[in-house]
Amino acid sequence: MKAIIIREFGGTDKLEYTTVPEPVIKENEVLIKVHAIAINPVDVKTRAGKGMAGRMKDELPITLGWDVSGTVTAAGAGVTAFVVGDEVFGMVNFPGHGRAYAEYVAAPAAHLAKKPANVTHQQAAATTLAALTAYQGLFQQANLKKGQRVLVHAAAGGVGHFVVQLARHAGAYVIGTSSVANKDFVLGLGADEHVDYRNQRFEEVVNDVDLVFDGVGGELISRSISTVKPGGMIISIPTGVPAEIAETAKEKGVKAFFFLVESNGRDMEALAGLLEQDIIRPYVNHFDFSQMDIAHQQQETGSTRGRIVLTLP
Repeated sequence: MKAIIIREFGGTDKLEYTTVPEPVIKENEVLIKVHAIAINPVDVKTRAGKGMAGRMKDELPITLGWDVSGTVTAAGAGVTAFVVGDEVFGMVNFPGHGRAYAEYVAAPAAHLAKKPANVTHQQAAATTLAALTAYQGLFQQANLKKGQRVLVHAAAGGVGHFVVQLARHAGAYVIGTSSVANKDFVLGLGADEHVDYRNQRFEEVVNDVDLVFDGVGGELISRSISTVKPGGMIISIPTGVPAEIAETAKEKGVKAFFFLVESNGRDMEALAGLLEQDIIRPYVNHFDFSQMDIAHQQQETGSTRGRIVLTLP
């Protein structure tokens, strides 16, 4: 089968198209004929030697990728939730070795959900790692409640545009930051307010929020502390929270921490239900599997609206 591997970490020139054997599934796994995959910042960070590279360096050469949508072509003896012919999607083996950049992927059944009939494989593949991060962060880490105020940094991005939709659906008041070019997009997702981060300092116009969902990291973590009410929290997903910043936040009654998503089929089923009801919708940037280097370069710009999805034949 066709696959893209990396033999060493580095630039997009390290992405190598090759042929590898089809994976052999375990008792609790299904074999998926992949129709679409999505990529994330962690993909390009790992390719460059950061991200998950530390966990995977001893497995080189590796196949990157975690987000897939496709059709089950074989099921292990212990699998009861899916049968051959089912259309499924999910984030596979994260934060382990997902091996999604391939025509066929072996995936634990416990990491998948059935794809709703009203969405394409491209839309389903897009509603995986980023959507799970938003879902788990909002409802499992922050225990978001109706009426709370949420500040979403990078609200037009992969995770951010799901955070806006999910938080709004939950009845929260949502404030999204992005460039002015994405203002209408962010408001169209359901945000109540928009802040143009290039021309406004958000901490000067935002206050009294219960939750900051940060998709940028760096100095935004410390700058966000003053916007949060006592008892609130800051969730950062791209970087860890330095101990001194976490302590400063704690002194103000704010909990600031890093959160890493994990594969979970039950959560995928919840997202499938939201897709089926048209409550959430991913914004998809379409590429072909042969354009992985271009897709990585686009992801590295840090200014992609929504998700990047690649289609396989």
